[in-house]
Amino acid sequence: NLSVQNCSAYLKLLQRLMKQLPQNKLNSKSIDDVSDSEDDMDDDDQSIMSISGLQAECLRLINSEAHLKCIFNCLMNLPQSEYIEPLASISFQLLVHHKMAMHRIRLLYVLAFNSQFLRNLWEACCTVSVRTVTGSSTPLLNMLSKGVPMSTSNIDRIVPLLATFCCLFNHSLLTIHDADFYGDVEATSSMPFFLDEIVPMCRQLRDTCLGIIELAHPDTRMAISNDYRQALEKTGVLSKKSNEEEEAELTRQWAYLFKVISALVRQLHNRDSRRPFCPSGHWLSPNVRIATDRPSQIYSAQNAIFVRRDFGSLSALTKANVDTDAPPLANRDVRNLVILTELPFVVSFLDRVMILQNLIVVDKQEHQGEMTNFGMGPSIVINIRRNFIYEDAFEKLSPENEPNLKKKMRVSLLNVAGLDEAGVDGGGIFREFLSELLKTGFDPNRGFFRYAADRSLYPNPEAGLLVENFTSHYYFLGRMLGKALMENLLVEIPFATFFLSKILSPSNASLDIHHLQSMDPLMYKNLLYLKHYEGDVSDLGLDFTVVNSEFGETKIEELKPGGHNIPVTDENRIEYIHLMADYRINKQIRPHCNAFRRGMNDVIQLEWLQMFNSGELQVLISGASVPVDLHDLRQNTKYSGEYNDMHPVIQTFWSVLNEFSDQQKRQLLKFVTSCSRPPLLGFRDLYPAFCIHSAGGEVDRLPTASTCMNLLKLPAFQDAETMRTKLLYAIESGAGFELS
Repeated sequence: NLSVQNCSAYLKLLQRLMKQLPQNKLNSKSIDDVSDSEDDMDDDDQSIMSISGLQAECLRLINSEAHLKCIFNCLMNLPQSEYIEPLASISFQLLVHHKMAMHRIRLLYVLAFNSQFLRNLWEACCTVSVRTVTGSSTPLLNMLSKGVPMSTSNIDRIVPLLATFCCLFNHSLLTIHDADFYGDVEATSSMPFFLDEIVPMCRQLRDTCLGIIELAHPDTRMAISNDYRQALEKTGVLSKKSNEEEEAELTRQWAYLFKVISALVRQLHNRDSRRPFCPSGHWLSPNVRIATDRPSQIYSAQNAIFVRRDFGSLSALTKANVDTDAPPLANRDVRNLVILTELPFVVSFLDRVMILQNLIVVDKQEHQGEMTNFGMGPSIVINIRRNFIYEDAFEKLSPENEPNLKKKMRVSLLNVAGLDEAGVDGGGIFREFLSELLKTGFDPNRGFFRYAADRSLYPNPEAGLLVENFTSHYYFLGRMLGKALMENLLVEIPFATFFLSKILSPSNASLDIHHLQSMDPLMYKNLLYLKHYEGDVSDLGLDFTVVNSEFGETKIEELKPGGHNIPVTDENRIEYIHLMADYRINKQIRPHCNAFRRGMNDVIQLEWLQMFNSGELQVLISGASVPVDLHDLRQNTKYSGEYNDMHPVIQTFWSVLNEFSDQQKRQLLKFVTSCSRPPLLGFRDLYPAFCIHSAGGEVDRLPTASTCMNLLKLPAFQDAETMRTKLLYAIESGAGFELS
């Protein structure tokens, strides 16, 4: 029972004691155990280090109710300057040296849900400063953001404050629903900051992450003499350690700080991606420059594969080159790799698309060879009945028959009569086949996918009742979608946001309740209603079960063991809400998503796709919903035969095309290229280039196309009306390649 006057002294004493306890050095394992999700709750209860008897007793005292009352007394009665740094230092020691401390030490999660403490802690992070030689003050956070080296004493001041804030606020955000975050409901104490305060915070934390990367991996290392080092040691800029010890300890410290800040930044960015609260372009950093048009190790498939596996933290970046036979990466390339894997959203979407395409080019050359465009090299040759596209493809492209789908694929389509359709597959028939296969496979009428409320698609939880080996179908569909991405084929299939997020999540990590809104808005609304229900929850008659209707048959499943006999009350409703959301968006479709992810990863590395968020991945799959840019198309169109851009027939063609609706323009694009949406990087990225070939003067003929060459064969129509009529008839006929 401490008086208010003694609280400050008690906190400072506890701060000093925590530092004096025997601790293991911060190591790579402790860094990698920092998590931005709650999945690690399943881990064992062992600490990273063996806890001594003295440490265990200290933890028991810190977790005691009397101690928590003392801390609360400090928060209520002491000025901010008296408790912020001691509490931050105590929390930092607990977070660094004890696994899952955020979930197991009461002090930490009490502080995480104290809005005023979080506000004061962020203010301290922004205001703690150092005196310059001119007498002015420079905030340490600004120095970090700019990658300015600082003394050990200043590092010891800013790191505990910033790391503790990021860990606590990140944990707090996990429990704050979007309705609370965006202020859709009446203000509550659960959201410690207003949105107009979060926006500059996002920018500051983003820049701090980039500054830490610069500090950990500068372009040059400063070599200093022994005399100069001794002088720096006296001033505190350098401690009395060897170069190797100093560098290793600093790297470990930067790695931990980067990990906790980037986890918070990613969570804030995910919120902004689901429902924007930052202005357009807010996350892009003007200081990040990644050249996308030069050959570099950073674009090689080999290095990219190791990004997620070995580059889990900054301290692990150096070992990647030891584990591979590749030459060591330059520090600039190491920084770029960290940015692309941990903070990809600071790089523009188009730049990341170009990086992805460079990675795919390298991978395709490895598996298809350099002569693939000349009809040579390893390839897959299959005959497919047009009326049984899915069934034939599922059998002939199974892993047993075709283990490597990265090879060039050549397709021969058979019509209803069982005869080969006219045309030689130079790539166009394959693209049409793959497009139709994907539309058929993802058709809800087939049963593997179903519509969400917004008509987007996600795996059908009841697919196991349709076919016995349902996971093999999801594996197959994942491979086919991966093949479409690898071949830069756009398919207009709208996927549910939460399903795309599951594809991109590392190791298929569980999604939180926020993603339920894209699957079932009504259930999400009802769960939020339950959370804020002011009456007696037990009167609603709920228990820890869920009712499923499978083809007219009602089935009841328990959300937790004994759920039938556990009523939902005021005390356990939060647990019920999270278990219900977890069941719907995770457990119910886990085998479906696992199989789909494995299939995609068999063709295209999921690590590469994790440079994008769910909305951007949808654009990669389906293209952007933008009008067809005729000016861009004309600028990148080639001509053959007697045609050129100034030919009268070509002038008439563009004039007629300019009068088409956007839907008709898309139909023409699909007729010629087999895809109705323009390439992501514009028509300059279309290969082969869009080409118009003279089909002679027989005006009774229809325009035809060779999609394998993106070639439109256009007769010399003499007037605009004939040109319009013939074009529309051809592009709206819906026929296959036999029209050519």
